[in-house]
Amino acid sequence: MSDAAAPLAVLGAGSWGTALAIQFARAGHPTRLWSRDPAQQVAMAKSRRNSRYLPDAPFPENLSVVRSFDEALDGVSEILIAVPSHALRSLLKEIAPLLTTDARLAWATKGFELETGLLPHQVARAVLGTTRSFAVLSGPTFAREVGVGLPTAMTIASADAEFANALARSLSASNFRAYTSTDIIGVEVGGATKNVLAVGAGLADGLGFGANTRVALITRGLVEMTRLGVALGAQRETFMGLAGLGDLVLTCTDDQSRNRRFGLLLAAGKSVDEALREIGQVVEGYLAARALHQVAAREKVEMPICEGIYSLLYEGLPAREVVKALMARPIKAEFSE
Repeated sequence: MSDAAAPLAVLGAGSWGTALAIQFARAGHPTRLWSRDPAQQVAMAKSRRNSRYLPDAPFPENLSVVRSFDEALDGVSEILIAVPSHALRSLLKEIAPLLTTDARLAWATKGFELETGLLPHQVARAVLGTTRSFAVLSGPTFAREVGVGLPTAMTIASADAEFANALARSLSASNFRAYTSTDIIGVEVGGATKNVLAVGAGLADGLGFGANTRVALITRGLVEMTRLGVALGAQRETFMGLAGLGDLVLTCTDDQSRNRRFGLLLAAGKSVDEALREIGQVVEGYLAARALHQVAAREKVEMPICEGIYSLLYEGLPAREVVKALMARPIKAEFSE
């Protein structure tokens, strides 16, 4: 984002979209934040904060709440999308007629599209074509901590290195460090897979399986994540960085993670529907488990932990049976394919 005075738009005012909008504004950029919910728009404009998701993070003066796509995108050439994966395609279709020819899009959306098994950048290309610059933001970040300005690092990936660097400069401040990558596939696969594994970590901890189980799940889960990413064309080293190992460890070990809390609720005896209602926000790992099951089958990639979590969520297999099945798998070399 080459002009420090140029406005940018953030579409999606959940916890993560709001936190990123605050960070862009905090770093000195006039920022427009759009929400689909008119009541939320009014409430945020009045209170100068997102009281539902980030009540402790007041809006900087240069963050404005807008009520329409026309207002959000007028004169804007850099746009960040922060909606769940199941809403990405429809939002892109809505804004497509309003985009200028030079508009560049980034997203903080994580997960495969359920109906097609496509990654977010593939959805964006299908809707908007292949001539625009696209980028993805991901990494070990909780919205609340970004919102209140705690030190944070993340990865921005794009085939357009200049766009990735511009985004990194636009976000970076004394509290925020952004690294760049060209491996958009690896960063997106990491973001999709870690949510499923975090559900498993919550389940395991909630059932009292202990630290050994948690570490085994994280470590072997990283192997599964890498295996799928490489099969889809990612760079192996991406999964050793912030968007792979970093995000996986964060999401599996801290109760700020909705996916981990979802697993904990299931372990406490809640049904899937009860646990989802209690969380009260989108639990990406729930739908991601189904999408991942389909993609792994399509690519013929072995992902036993993720498959076990899918079986628990969608086929009713008890968690203890999932663990028993994993422990009974044939012995083989740790790093065999």
